[in-house]
Amino acid sequence: MLDLMLTEERTVGFLADQLGIAQPSVSQHMQVLRLAGLVDARSEGRRTFYNVRAAELRTVADWIAKYEAFWRERLDALEDHLSRMKN
Repeated sequence: MLDLMLTEERTVGFLADQLGIAQPSVSQHMQVLRLAGLVDARSEGRRTFYNVRAAELRTVADWIAKYEAFWRERLDALEDHLSRMKN
């Protein structure tokens, strides 16, 4: 969903059609993303347009990067351990 909103704002209907997901499910996802501060919404008549808050996604990516480094180190240590066990 986020990928589809990177270049321009999108409606729930558009997202549902592109992803093959029911509109109520997309609406629920959009509500979660809004509450998390990852998307903004703009109403126009009966339609709501959503767009990505790129700066907020950077914060999430930075947070995840800490865990990627942690797991990379752990997996490297496991690989070393298993190599030593073979020998």
